[in-house]
Amino acid sequence: MHASKGDHLVVHGRTVGKQDHVVEIVEVLGPNGAPPYRVRAENGHETIMSPGPDSVVDHRKASDQA
Repeated sequence: MHASKGDHLVVHGRTVGKQDHVVEIVEVLGPNGAPPYRVRAENGHETIMSPGPDSVVDHRKASDQA
């Protein structure tokens, strides 16, 4: 997995009825874009994540999604 600051991390819901969880990558802590990542949720909460196999990186920036 490779990400850059500003990318979005999408964690797919693992059970029926659970929505995907999308957070913004605000800092890449691993070498060459590798995890772990400091991420920020829509509510402003920040945490450090090492994403699992149910996660993908969306490389479109917020300005690209409009």
